[in-house]
Amino acid sequence: MTRHRAVPTERLHLWLMLALTFSTGVIDAVGYLGLDRVFTGNMTGNVVLLGMAVAGDTNLPSLRLALALLFFMMGAVLAGRLLRKGAEGWSGRMSLSLLMVAGVTAGLAVCVAVVDVHATELLGSTTTCVLAMAMGIQAATAKRLKVAEITTVVVTSTITGLAADSWFAGGNSKHWARRTLAITLIGLGALVGAAALFIDLWVGIAVSSAISFAVTLIGHLRHRKDKREVAKVDQATVAAA
Repeated sequence: MTRHRAVPTERLHLWLMLALTFSTGVIDAVGYLGLDRVFTGNMTGNVVLLGMAVAGDTNLPSLRLALALLFFMMGAVLAGRLLRKGAEGWSGRMSLSLLMVAGVTAGLAVCVAVVDVHATELLGSTTTCVLAMAMGIQAATAKRLKVAEITTVVVTSTITGLAADSWFAGGNSKHWARRTLAITLIGLGALVGAAALFIDLWVGIAVSSAISFAVTLIGHLRHRKDKREVAKVDQATVAAA
């Protein structure tokens, strides 16, 4: 615990968002491979797939793709409203937002474990929608925290920045380490999610939920600690005056 508290808050936030990036890789693998080729975190992929489906590719699940986009946006709207009046950086509202992600995915993991979501189209679509909504909440929450180069749900811009700002391109390779980690972790998450499907669909969702719970707890504890330290400094300033 002492070692954890010695980590600067900004660095800790980076680690937490990287953990959520890994979690997104897990969820996207589960959604794409386990739920009929639908991404629940990477909406860019869904937009492209939906375009091909509209063009006439009947093998693509156009309804689920459209629903995933809609519910992702609904999750982002929900988080946006929740966080709108919150303080900058980590806040109690941010902890609540991420707790929602953890709780929703935990509940879904239990449901998927006891119910065959492939039994009907409705069950499969509902599972996709719930996962997409949770990822929308996560993406909007990460955006609010403003950790440079880390969105937790997409790495296209990260890959672009890594290459465009590299030494090969004449740049200074700023943020190369976190960019490389984000790209690597979302790929490793996808690997873990795909491997989890060999056990069962619920396993990958449960892994993602556990990561979200851990991120929420660690982030909230640091937020509380930072608030106490600020309060002590304010009290000392008042006393000195």
